Amino acid sequence: MTPFPVAAFHGLTSPATGGHAVTLAPILRRWAACILVAVGLLPAHAATPGEVLFQPQVAGVALVQGGKPAAVLVDAAADAAVQHVARSLAADLERVSGQPAPLVQAVAQLPAGRDVVLIAVAGQSKLLDSLGKARAAIGAERLTGRWEAFRQLVLEQPWPGVRRALVIVGADRRGAVFGTYDLSERIGVSPWHWFADVPVTRRTDVTVAPGVREDAPKVKYRGFFINDEDPGLSGWAKKKFGGINAQMYAHVFELLLRLKGNYLWPAMWPPKAFNVDDPQNMVLADAMGVVMGTSHHEPLMRAHHEWHNGKSGPAAGGKWDYASNAANLREFWRGGIERMMSKGDGKGYDSLVTIGMRGDGDEAMAEDSAIGLLEQVVAAQRKILEDVTRKPAASTPQVWALYKEVQDYYDHGMQVPDDVTLLFADDNWGQIRRLPAPGATRPGGYGVYYHFDYVGAPRNYKWLNTNQIEKAWQQMDLAYAAGARALWIVNVGDIKPVEFPLSFFMQQAWNPERMGLAELARYPQHWARQAFGDGLAEPVAQLVTRYSQLVARRKPELIDASSFQLGGVGPEVLDGGEFGRMVDEWTALEAQLTAAEAQVQPAQQSAFFQLVAHPIRAMANLYRLYYSVAWNRLLSAQGDARANAFADAAERAFRQDEALTDAYHRLNGGKWDGMMAQTHIGYTYWNDPPKQTMPAVQRVPVEGGVAPAPRFGTLPQVATARPIKIFEAPDFAAAQGGRGLTWRVIPNLGRTKGAVTAFPQAQAATTLQDGVHLDYALDLAEGGDLEVRLILVPTLDTSGKATLRVGVSIDDGEVQVLQDHQIPAPTTTTMDEQRNWNQAVMRNARGLSAHFKGVQPGAHRIKIWRLDDNVVLQRVVAAVGGVPPSYLAY
Repeated sequence: MTPFPVAAFHGLTSPATGGHAVTLAPILRRWAACILVAVGLLPAHAATPGEVLFQPQVAGVALVQGGKPAAVLVDAAADAAVQHVARSLAADLERVSGQPAPLVQAVAQLPAGRDVVLIAVAGQSKLLDSLGKARAAIGAERLTGRWEAFRQLVLEQPWPGVRRALVIVGADRRGAVFGTYDLSERIGVSPWHWFADVPVTRRTDVTVAPGVREDAPKVKYRGFFINDEDPGLSGWAKKKFGGINAQMYAHVFELLLRLKGNYLWPAMWPPKAFNVDDPQNMVLADAMGVVMGTSHHEPLMRAHHEWHNGKSGPAAGGKWDYASNAANLREFWRGGIERMMSKGDGKGYDSLVTIGMRGDGDEAMAEDSAIGLLEQVVAAQRKILEDVTRKPAASTPQVWALYKEVQDYYDHGMQVPDDVTLLFADDNWGQIRRLPAPGATRPGGYGVYYHFDYVGAPRNYKWLNTNQIEKAWQQMDLAYAAGARALWIVNVGDIKPVEFPLSFFMQQAWNPERMGLAELARYPQHWARQAFGDGLAEPVAQLVTRYSQLVARRKPELIDASSFQLGGVGPEVLDGGEFGRMVDEWTALEAQLTAAEAQVQPAQQSAFFQLVAHPIRAMANLYRLYYSVAWNRLLSAQGDARANAFADAAERAFRQDEALTDAYHRLNGGKWDGMMAQTHIGYTYWNDPPKQTMPAVQRVPVEGGVAPAPRFGTLPQVATARPIKIFEAPDFAAAQGGRGLTWRVIPNLGRTKGAVTAFPQAQAATTLQDGVHLDYALDLAEGGDLEVRLILVPTLDTSGKATLRVGVSIDDGEVQVLQDHQIPAPTTTTMDEQRNWNQAVMRNARGLSAHFKGVQPGAHRIKIWRLDDNVVLQRVVAAVGGVPPSYLAY
């Protein structure tokens, strides 16, 4: 069917009105539009500028029309990154349409009868210049000086014989890249189309509505760190690509760019060295537009393994000590910058250079001489930058990572030049340790190094995704509000299986101002729709959100048979206790999963297993394993033969764990073989065990050989049990703001329902006189001494005080000010503050208690007073006589 030319009605006149066009044209346009909507040629809603519509349209650029894709046009002399993304877009249009998309470098080469997508950089494109008068409509001047900004706009008849063009113009080469991948994502090609096998829906028609779409990042450098990559990613890459080489990194770089990231710290566990293992790694990264760096402890573009591998020249391999081996270290570092500048254009390969120094192998330096020595190190490194680049040191982007003990040097007064980005870090468990002082600015800006994966005390966490996007959002919203806007980088381990939180982190990093609480709440459904379509969007969103909440209660590597309380033992029935209730929650989630799986199409099976089914089934199975072991040990110690059934169940669960891993590795003909090889059962201290070990179980001899089957039920309650009042933080009776602050709920954050804190974040402390508080309605059947326990989401003071304060009162009584003292203990634990931190991160909760004498029966108000920023409440528990032990009521 030929579309009705709506534009033809614009000039119709009516003789009855003396030839005026004002009477008939609007009526005819509306009439025509109604017909077009009815036959499916126009959307029933008004399209926003640049919106992608999956149906034929009268106006706009036809990216796919009748199954035929538009042509992609790019300058022959365009930057390599622009050339690469043009090839990606052509491939994406083929994925969507099922037919090859023409990729050309001249207007004369454009096929007749197709619209075109032009990808260009402002001021660097002859094709843009050839547009003549139409060039003014592009508005390239709006992009001048704007880092990685882009515009997408529809042009009518850009060249003779060409109906319409979608012009994607970047302020710089990455602006063009991000503008193009933004389009790819909106036409249905997920950033995870390769790295998680997310299928692309075929479309007969895809149109970009008329108008202009413009965007730019708010955080300058945004990226991730591949770390702790053995045995998972390393073993997989060896099987798939022969090693961690340019073949593998091509997929990593593309994933990073499709997620609108620009910065990468590469895999670096010995014996890996990014620039040595495959010299094409560095070349390809630059050609695709990726800014490379090295991790927080690897200065001047050198992988730490290069120092020890004997291949970096005679300077390498000595003592990693600047006090005694300065000349050799300077020569070693010089080699890193010389390699960075070896591109031959005077600019070098695109890099953000780490400066500073830690001890050998990412260990701490000797504290007694660290500050003075580090200042000498930084001065020497900047001299190397000046000598090799032949430019002032400030011309080369640099970052100083304040990780672990290096932050202490900063706190004790060490300074680096203002052009260097100060990269603050979290505590390796998702709590940011330090942020800029109020009003602090520096030309190099501030950043945050965050963790979704970690190797270290109190326990590694590497196996599955255990991160809540709500927690990442709260902490990074705080960071942005405090002025950390130059660099956000997150440790993602093997990349898989943290696809969901990584996607979220990168989207928030692109524009934290756009990612508010409402957008946070919508994000799981957005992500699920992108991966699995409209029909599965809501059920998958519910599954990944609930999974993230349940798994974050305690990292799987920390779970064993003693982690949670069992209930009582009766002669007929067993009470599962808190452990049993947790297992029941996982079982319920599996039931939801099974219902959703019925809707999964064959093409979606692989992605669904990787992103949704495997983590849920693996964690539910792990809980059942240790629950069975716990019951076996309790009952066998009493000579109760019901223990035998639990021994059988535990062994089945152990075998099922292996079966789930094998199923993952068989996906898509073994595409992911080795990726899930991380050991996770059998931990005995902080580091991972060398192999999976079945927890010990015992069987009780039974006469006749048949043990009784256990049954679960409710045992009679002990008469002396104290009534407990539990308030989920979002269920407050009243909320009083003040000083520009408002209490807001962060749904799902924490271990149960959600959390509450005051917004905006990064604001100064308030006083009791400011009156900022929450009220919870308490009704006591009996009076007495009352304990009120606050269950907080773990957070840290980011100002250097190492203390967070919150107030608690009953009714209008005296406010008790509770102080939370936590100090991260990345190595040994010697102080109470470090023990507090250990417990907080292991339990994913921090408990603080207030005690009130002689509280009378009846109605009361528990008031929670905001004093310091970054105190996040998830539960209030109250009990006369004290709150009894419980994991979730800790």
